[in-house]
Amino acid sequence: MQQLDQQFIDNRWVVSQGTRRLAVMDPYHERQIAEVTGGDTADVDAAVDAARRALPAWQALGGEVRGAYLEALADALTARREALMELSATNNGKALAEAGIDLDDAIACYRYYARQARELEARQGRRITHDIEGVDAYCYEDPAGVIGLITPWNFPLVTSAWKIAPALAAGCTVVFKPSEVVPLPEQALAEIALEIALPPGVLNLLHGDGDGIGAPLTRHAGIDKLSFTGSNAVGERVMQAAAEGSRGVSLELGGKSPILVLDDAEIDQAADWVMAGIYFNSGQICSATSRLIVHESLTEALYEALATRIDAIRLGNPLGTETDMGPMTSQRQRDRVRDYLAIAEREDLQAVRDARHRQLPEQGYFIAPTLYRDVPTESRLWREEIFGPVLCARSVASDAEAIALANASDFGLAATVISGDPQRAKHVGRALRAGNIWYNSEQIVMPEASWGGFGHSGIGRELGPWGLAAYLEVKHLIGPAD
Repeated sequence: MQQLDQQFIDNRWVVSQGTRRLAVMDPYHERQIAEVTGGDTADVDAAVDAARRALPAWQALGGEVRGAYLEALADALTARREALMELSATNNGKALAEAGIDLDDAIACYRYYARQARELEARQGRRITHDIEGVDAYCYEDPAGVIGLITPWNFPLVTSAWKIAPALAAGCTVVFKPSEVVPLPEQALAEIALEIALPPGVLNLLHGDGDGIGAPLTRHAGIDKLSFTGSNAVGERVMQAAAEGSRGVSLELGGKSPILVLDDAEIDQAADWVMAGIYFNSGQICSATSRLIVHESLTEALYEALATRIDAIRLGNPLGTETDMGPMTSQRQRDRVRDYLAIAEREDLQAVRDARHRQLPEQGYFIAPTLYRDVPTESRLWREEIFGPVLCARSVASDAEAIALANASDFGLAATVISGDPQRAKHVGRALRAGNIWYNSEQIVMPEASWGGFGHSGIGRELGPWGLAAYLEVKHLIGPAD
């Protein structure tokens, strides 16, 4: 059994000052595969000190050199791709094919921000156009400083890439806390830092939970900005901690995203996109389109098509090439989803498909892919993020009703619109209150486009040039014309 009782600080593995040890589980075999430190405030102090010492030299290297390091990191991930896929599937429970998509996403992100680092260097000191005679103004973009990064367990190596890559490209140094539930894949980032000779202190990785690492990291006066992805409850605590010292914060939080099927949609294609939007990664995805809003003329045909596809989902060992859906990542998350299913039973929701329609594997933290129809809007299942393979559906009579129902949510992370007319789909999409909207498509995510949402879905944007800007401070030099 692997022992993760060391922290990666200043390019050295040092024994954690924390005395607590946490079990790391294989969610399919329901067995412990590693033990990780709970962490300690002293670990955070040492990592922040290292990051602060490294900051001036890392900024001074410039975008060309920082970009080369990011390219080297991408190359190292590529070389380890197959091994990391297997490790992620084992520790996270996601199907092997999904783990491969994750690795490709992470690699593309590091390569994209390698280019962004070089472009940042090229535009430093650009002259600003203005109307005042005899005055010159020049613009620079400097790193925000030392960044505290906290990521969740559902997309190891992906969510961290979305934060680490732009932060390093900007010239920031980082203290990174991966999830204590799925720490094994992220361990590779520290190993790669040594492999590519990343300067000491630029990337510090701290294992631990919220008490041991998360809380002291968010409170630390040496952290200039915090970037967090996870639940709304924890995100609010991160924001409260950032308020002391008026430090910057980026939050990517929850979602309860809609998928709208208009009356001119083709049933089979619509069913495929609905399936991809909710059952990928066992529904453990913040952008899951878990509210299905379908025109009443297509309701029965679409439910029938979805039922056929749900029945065809193969649950099993994440490492099996025949597996479509693995278990939930943890027993805690499985139990949380079960609580929602108990609510559905008490509310007598009508299940098109649920656990009564299939035999679950004998082992593993599995939840049967579930579809409820005609779910009342006041139901918690319609309003709250379940974070599991549970789809709630309602029918509507018009586009206007579909738009109103889609927008009647505290969240605004994502949405999908399906129509036989692409222009109509884009028109409806433009009316939705969400940061990422797909039309006639599965959820395509690219490093060049932004990620983030409206309302309770968070603050700020990741990916694209907006992701880089999140780790930059703008500076202008203004004076007499040369």
